[in-house]
Amino acid sequence: MEGISAYYLVIGAAVIVIVSYLYNIIAQKTNIPSVILLIISGYAAKELLGIEFNEEEWFLPLEVLGIVGLIFIVLEAALDLELKRSKIRLITLSTLIAGLSLVFNTFFLAVGIKYFIGNLDMLTSVIYAIPLSITSSAIVIPSVSGLERSKREFLIYESTISDILGIMFFYLLVENLDTDGATMVGLNVISNVGGTLLLSIALSYAMIIAFQKIKSDIKLFLFIAMLILFYGIGKLFHLSSLLMILVFGLILENRTLFFSGFMRKYLNDESITKVLLDFKLLTRESAFVVRTFFFFILGMSITLAGVFVPHILLLTAYFIIGMFAFRWLAFKIIFKRDYFPQFLIAPRGLISILLFFAIPKEFRINDFELGILLLSIVVTSLLMAWALVLDSFGRVGRMKKYISFMRKFERGKQVVLRKERMTIDEKEHVN
Repeated sequence: MEGISAYYLVIGAAVIVIVSYLYNIIAQKTNIPSVILLIISGYAAKELLGIEFNEEEWFLPLEVLGIVGLIFIVLEAALDLELKRSKIRLITLSTLIAGLSLVFNTFFLAVGIKYFIGNLDMLTSVIYAIPLSITSSAIVIPSVSGLERSKREFLIYESTISDILGIMFFYLLVENLDTDGATMVGLNVISNVGGTLLLSIALSYAMIIAFQKIKSDIKLFLFIAMLILFYGIGKLFHLSSLLMILVFGLILENRTLFFSGFMRKYLNDESITKVLLDFKLLTRESAFVVRTFFFFILGMSITLAGVFVPHILLLTAYFIIGMFAFRWLAFKIIFKRDYFPQFLIAPRGLISILLFFAIPKEFRINDFELGILLLSIVVTSLLMAWALVLDSFGRVGRMKKYISFMRKFERGKQVVLRKERMTIDEKEHVN
């Protein structure tokens, strides 16, 4: 980075944002995830400009972008989710799929890592498997905007819950390695989740009440800064901080539900409604910018040396086939029908990368190939893109059939009406 003019960096950043916007347009037209195009662009830029990528130099900004991006992405998703009695089944099923997939993927991949990598105990294999077992909401949420509402909402819930459960599973395992007895581990898990949930609800109520009382025009970034602050402090105290963001977004979007009864007097719905649209816009724009730079820099960090290694290719194939076979079976049993393209939408991404590099030093394997991480992200994202493209063609075909049917129906009505008129005219002529 030495010797590079600040103006070049500014110009480069502006070009990246503009290109990312164009990629979003391409994604809407083709259903190819924009994050894949960003990763490819980052790698191409590194090769074309001859940039030497130093992992230690770039990991900190990549980690910061990933954390902030995750906060914005989960908040953006939460602000789009309505909690209604009619959604209970949807939330229950998405939680069930996310939980079952996480458990199956973790232990299925751990067995594969132990077999293909070798010289690893089962605990280390599980720690390496968890990051790759989580569906990335960072990729899912911006990619499923073209799906019909029920499918889109299911995938948003599933990917967000997968993020939360995966992060909790990872840190609860890592932080309880020295805890003796399953009972103590269980108590730690319950106290962590329960404590985080209670704290999240209390903070959400306090922030929303404060949100409507601040009269200054400059308050949206203040609340985003507070959310990031609470997230960071929560992580330092080993809480499930992502749950705080999700709860805040859900309570803010569904405020009339949570501020009912005696709490109704503390809610000025008109005041919140006025600024909520701006808050959603700011959140969406911020998530877009942070996600853009995260995946572009990730592309710059890629090296292909560890990808085309026989045992890594075999391990990736073993994992991908097993993961999607399980998803197909789970969706078929639970939904019975109309589960395409949902069962093929399970990309790996931001969370996988963050947790992979958060593995404790005592469990780090120096010769563990990162190719499994890169291949999993690329292959699952390409499968998702293929499924979305097929689904869009299917919807276009169904729409054409519907239009054709309606035209035939209208023509049939016109024929019937003409015949009725002719009959009436003949009767009048006879009379």
